Amino acid sequence: MVVAATLTGIGSKADKKLYLYFMKKKIVIVGGGFFGMYIADFFARNGHAVQLFEKESSFMSRASYNNQARVHNGYHYPRSILTALRSRISFPRFVDEFQDCIDSDLEKYYLISSKLGKVTVNQFTKFCERIGASFKPAPDYLRKLTNPVMIDACFSVTEYAFDSRKLRDDMLDRFQGSSVNYQTGISVDNVRQYKDGLIVTYSNCKSAEIAESYADHVFNCTYSHINYLLKNSSLELISLKHEMTEMCLVDVPDELRRVGLTIMCGPFFSVMPFPSERLHSFSHVRYTPHYEWFDKNNTPYIDGLNRLDEDRKYSAWNYMKKDAMRYFPILEECQYKRSLWEVKTLLPRSESDDSRPILFRANHGLRGFHCIMGGKIDNVYDVIEIITSQHILD
Repeated sequence: MVVAATLTGIGSKADKKLYLYFMKKKIVIVGGGFFGMYIADFFARNGHAVQLFEKESSFMSRASYNNQARVHNGYHYPRSILTALRSRISFPRFVDEFQDCIDSDLEKYYLISSKLGKVTVNQFTKFCERIGASFKPAPDYLRKLTNPVMIDACFSVTEYAFDSRKLRDDMLDRFQGSSVNYQTGISVDNVRQYKDGLIVTYSNCKSAEIAESYADHVFNCTYSHINYLLKNSSLELISLKHEMTEMCLVDVPDELRRVGLTIMCGPFFSVMPFPSERLHSFSHVRYTPHYEWFDKNNTPYIDGLNRLDEDRKYSAWNYMKKDAMRYFPILEECQYKRSLWEVKTLLPRSESDDSRPILFRANHGLRGFHCIMGGKIDNVYDVIEIITSQHILD
């Protein structure tokens, strides 16, 4: 892991300056998804006392698990050059750091369709050249599986999938070396200012026992639940869009066993290996989001996790498959296994350009209280860069 500084070998003025920056702080991380775990480990390895709280009974069991498990390499964002370039920078770093959690033994293809598409073949190739992403024509066997009336071009690209369970276990192993103090089954319900720091109120999800803890800094990394803590702390809500989403897990035909497909860019779909289940995820731009709502300060707050637990679930799998078959007929042979349901959260501005910037609100309403949300798993490096470059712990 690359960190901004270590606490050994302090000798030069520069080393002493970094040491002063990283003087031991008491830090509470709220949310045990990948972002929360990675940031907790980062701080602990730089000498801080870190407490990580996760509401669920296990880490990385919500949004960090219920997704496409795609390690982006930029191809997915022809309408947002900045997001694509950030992915290109993060991709090799993530693959190198978590190589034991990566499934790189797959063939990945991007297919372009002019039918309702927002990107032409020429635009996609120029885009790949601009961001320095390699691509080449897909092999004949793959092209023969497409419907040529609907598909204009097929490209072989470099893109991988990650095993979220292995990734979780990797992070837990790291905690043993960095001395992160962590607990599951704990709901952080309130944060308030106290002298130069913060008081965190939390409860045990099983016993309902309430406790408090002091922290110099609190990092709210709860993704779709960010505004839950803000509301309970009487702080201004952050404008966020939420979608109730369905990711189908399917068994694909043998011809696609080691293949990932993305049809773009418009109301299309992706079929990606899902390593932790040895299945494929199947998502569709039109049918994966079932409905949406927004967090705003002038409207009643909706707890997305409660809604997720209480909603009756009606799968859109048949609609997904029926539409996908028009482009890739062999997908008719997919065998549906089950669906992953999750609240997907976006910054509203992402709707217009499909960008995936990170949300980083330092000192949001309270000194030392910071809100963080990423749109992709490799965004975590952008968070670490902000923490170090903006001297968040000062």
